[in-house]
Amino acid sequence: MNPIRSALARALRSPKPGRPLHRHYGTAAAAGATQPESVAAEMVRYALGGARPGSSPEEAMRILEQGASNLQGGGEGCAEAVGMLMLAMSTLLYRSGRHQEAMEKLKATNQVAPTAFRAWEATMGLCMEASQDINTSVSPDDLVDTSIKEDSIKWSDQDHLKFRVTAIKGLIALLNGDAESAQLFFDGCKDLCSGEGNERTENAALSYGEYLHSVGNFPLATQMYKRVLEALSMEDKSGSFLAACNMVPEEVSLGATCSYGQLLSHSGKFTEAEDYLTRALKMAEEQFGANHPKVGIVLTCVARVYKLKARSEGSSSIMVQEGLYRKALEVLKAPAIKSEGVSKQMDWRDIISLARGEYADLLLIQSNRKAEGERMKEWAEHAWRNSRLTLAQALDFSEPSKPIVVDTRIGRIL
Repeated sequence: MNPIRSALARALRSPKPGRPLHRHYGTAAAAGATQPESVAAEMVRYALGGARPGSSPEEAMRILEQGASNLQGGGEGCAEAVGMLMLAMSTLLYRSGRHQEAMEKLKATNQVAPTAFRAWEATMGLCMEASQDINTSVSPDDLVDTSIKEDSIKWSDQDHLKFRVTAIKGLIALLNGDAESAQLFFDGCKDLCSGEGNERTENAALSYGEYLHSVGNFPLATQMYKRVLEALSMEDKSGSFLAACNMVPEEVSLGATCSYGQLLSHSGKFTEAEDYLTRALKMAEEQFGANHPKVGIVLTCVARVYKLKARSEGSSSIMVQEGLYRKALEVLKAPAIKSEGVSKQMDWRDIISLARGEYADLLLIQSNRKAEGERMKEWAEHAWRNSRLTLAQALDFSEPSKPIVVDTRIGRIL
């Protein structure tokens, strides 16, 4: 059967629900969804969920595009449905490594007011991943077409959306090295976080947890990480269609697992840390494939656990660490030390610089490889672009209360 007809048939088997309570920002395919939203949800589930083994990204994109074309300009619920499909298209493009096209698809989504907030969140995520200059004055309202703006529910009128917006802005400020603004934004998350309920705010809670982690508030950061992991373990992520690119629930789950593993290592709980990071590595491989850069990001975190453990216990695991850093750099497709790649736009610059800096430290303590270590360290220092910390500070384990945190969603160091 044609995939779109199959999705439609499944949706029509359920009774037609009533009008959603939060029409413009409600959870897709939830109780109260309109029939067009249910149809779109089935298409998204089919396209992104691998409903048919061996189906290609091109086929999945055709399904989404045809669905959006069929629903365009319809009645109640059609705008929401089209928005869901467009967010799914951007996610598919992102997963395929076509990040610029994903960004363009998100920009086009601003014509669909119900999903403008989600498009804004995903756009900010892609900009942060690409190390683009962005400031904290940007607002979800900036994306909504003025001709349809009055018909939308403003994000500022809903606490769970305020929480998500505030957390994104805090994350931007942290990456920009603006600690004062970051603190103001994240301090504002406290009250919003306490009433988050079941409103898909795990992404915001993860960002808040990472901020707390980076400033040494381990007890509260632990609460945030555990809250995210518990919520996502109980949640049917297959219905979470109003998210896109690196902000989808699967990315949040991976990010929380990896960040909590890092926190455990910073707390000296190395066995538990290895357990969580092993889980994160498996998740990254299952979601993206064994040779995807996200796998290299997690491998870098695993190597850092071994390095911190060795320093803490006065032991040595040089061969294990070196193998992990070498593999991470290979998967991240790090440019050769003698190449000019460092002076050009480089993907995953934060992580590659960190991994090379850590690797260099291992070589510098070996007399027969010191020269190699010096060259690698020089490269890493030249490539480093973090606004908050110098590379030396990032490599310094002497102050465990002020650790760096690797965010796997955006591939950046906080």
